[in-house]
Amino acid sequence: MKKDDKASISLRKVISISIILLFIMGIGVMAAGSNLTSVKIIMADGYEMDVLTSKTKISEILEENKVLVLPTEKVIPDINEEISDNHTIKITLKGNNSEVVTVASEELSIEDVMSEYSSVTEKVLKEQVTVSYETETKDLSTGSGEKIEKVTQNGVDGLKEISYKVKYENGEEKERVQISETLVKEPVNCIKKIRNKPVPVVTSRSSASVTPSSAEVSAGAGLAARAQGMRQSVGTFNTSAYCAASCGGNNRTATGAIARANYTVASDPRYYPMGTIFYIPYFANYPNGGWFVAQDTGGAIKGNKLDVYMNSMSECTNFGRRNLEVYVYMP
Repeated sequence: MKKDDKASISLRKVISISIILLFIMGIGVMAAGSNLTSVKIIMADGYEMDVLTSKTKISEILEENKVLVLPTEKVIPDINEEISDNHTIKITLKGNNSEVVTVASEELSIEDVMSEYSSVTEKVLKEQVTVSYETETKDLSTGSGEKIEKVTQNGVDGLKEISYKVKYENGEEKERVQISETLVKEPVNCIKKIRNKPVPVVTSRSSASVTPSSAEVSAGAGLAARAQGMRQSVGTFNTSAYCAASCGGNNRTATGAIARANYTVASDPRYYPMGTIFYIPYFANYPNGGWFVAQDTGGAIKGNKLDVYMNSMSECTNFGRRNLEVYVYMP
């Protein structure tokens, strides 16, 4: 074979191989082109650019197209997400209210749905409430005479603390349920006592063989006035009577004073020293109004015993011995 023929054959082979390679490269380009996606990139200043890319991740698309995201800018969808179906990437300034926010869908409960329409909150509240005191009335009076009422203990209100669970809806209270109650301070009851009015009465009663005198009335009124402001107590005393005749005609008392009917009593000086004033409601209608003063003592007069001085033995006998209510006034 000639040398020129051989060269011709070699040239044809080179051309054939080149055509085959070009064909293969065309197929590759066509295949690559089939995976390209058109993406719109909207910049923060409003500039738009359309690019072709085979990338699917936002960060890779931006990097491929030399788009730099500033710290003050935000990418939608997020830079770490895949491109969305609308093939749009938007770059906006952070805090821009006009930006589009993509919210991931999730399963919501009925409470979550309702919370979008109303705000419901619960709080525990405590409040202190006054506990009103009560009033106790004690009737210590006897007979049908005039009576007085006196407060012997002032009432004081107490305090309790109540806890509530309160439900609010949009700031408005809708429900309140008590959950506990604690007494912080006990109330103190007011105590009132009703007693016979210790006022001398200038009348005599039919059963008493005494004749009223201005001196006796004045003496009783004087004792009543002296008793004002003194410490008062009340008790039941075993009460008897005595006179000068029962003492051998002696009417001189332990204090040296002359015993006086409707005025003088003998008492136990260990408990009721001389000068102690006694009001005995039983004698309220006597000339002295029921007022006596301790001026004497006696061997049988011990503790809560009194011996009332009277004018005669017959009076003493008629009186006998009685358990009487007695008010005691001591300085």
